This record gives sequence, structure tokens and C-alpha cells, in this order.
Amino acid sequence: MARILAIDYGRKRVGLAVTDPGQIIANRLTTVPTHTIWEFLKEYFQKEPVEAVVVGYPRQLNNEASEAVRYINPFLKKFQKTYPGMKLEIMDERFTSKMAFQTMIDGGLKKQKRQDKALIDAISATIILQSYLEKKRNKI
Repeated sequence: MARILAIDYGRKRVGLAVTDPGQIIANRLTTVPTHTIWEFLKEYFQKEPVEAVVVGYPRQLNNEASEAVRYINPFLKKFQKTYPGMKLEIMDERFTSKMAFQTMIDGGLKKQKRQDKALIDAISATIILQSYLEKKRNKI
């Protein structure tokens, strides 16, 4: 089986997570500066078989898209144009940053490490991916 890659797209950084080849567990991969995401994806897709990409899509409490979609929508369009054969899914990412921060607290990380926004972005991508996997399992 191929992996599933999750993207937590931001204006400054992109958090990334990936499944194991069996698509059972979501693992934090890395965080890259936003301006390098296309280079990263090209290299990653050459090294690893990827079946689908899940992108976190920010929504407000009333379920409407948040203002951050103005940065994400162009990314999604370019992704579909660049990788037309790749399955692209969007996943609600409400509260993932708060959940990531709480995960860091629960994991016993010191305050200084919890202020690492790149780590928060990568953990957020992992939460997005784990939510996607759970949704996919419950559909079957």
C-alpha cells in the first residue's frame, strides 16, 4: 500500500504528516517553510509512493470557511494542476492547533519547546491525518 500525506498549510510554514505504508498510524513528518513546499512535495513523491493527500481546511464554528482559505484555495488549485492523478481530500482542521498544543502539554514538553510553532504545525498535520484515517475506517 502507498502512504497518505497530510498537509497543514500556513502562510509561513507547512506542517506535514504521513501514514505508515499500511495506512494504520499517522506520524509527524516535518515542517517546511511555505515557499519550499513544492520542492519538498516533488522530492517526497519521487522517494515514496503516496496514494492520497489530505489538506487541512479551516472552518469557523458556523461551518463556513475561515478567512485563511484565501491562502489555501490557491494551493489546492495548483496542487490539482501539478498532480492531476493524485487523490486530494480536504479535512476540517478546526481546533487542531489547540489540540496539538494540549498534546504537547500532556506529553510533558517544557514551555520553551511548546512555543515551537513548527512543532505545533507538524503535530496539527498529524491530528488532521489521524482524523482522516478514523473517518475512512468508520465509512467501511
